[in-house]
Amino acid sequence: MTAGSDLFYVSSEGDMLDQVIAAHYGDTNGGKVDAVLAANPGLAGLGVVLEPGVRILLPDLSEAQPAETEQLWG
Repeated sequence: MTAGSDLFYVSSEGDMLDQVIAAHYGDTNGGKVDAVLAANPGLAGLGVVLEPGVRILLPDLSEAQPAETEQLWG
């Protein structure tokens, strides 16, 4: 991550993490939820519906490499 490329979001009443991620990145695919949770230790323990005022780091994922996958069936 480069300095200044990450953004912070402060939750409002009724916000859910998957909705915040989808609104910011366009969807929740490709490990985006895992990346946001990794950047915000303890965030997963706050529950499904976030309280107002939770500061969430939304890392710059544009440089992220896609995860390696293996084909199980030919």
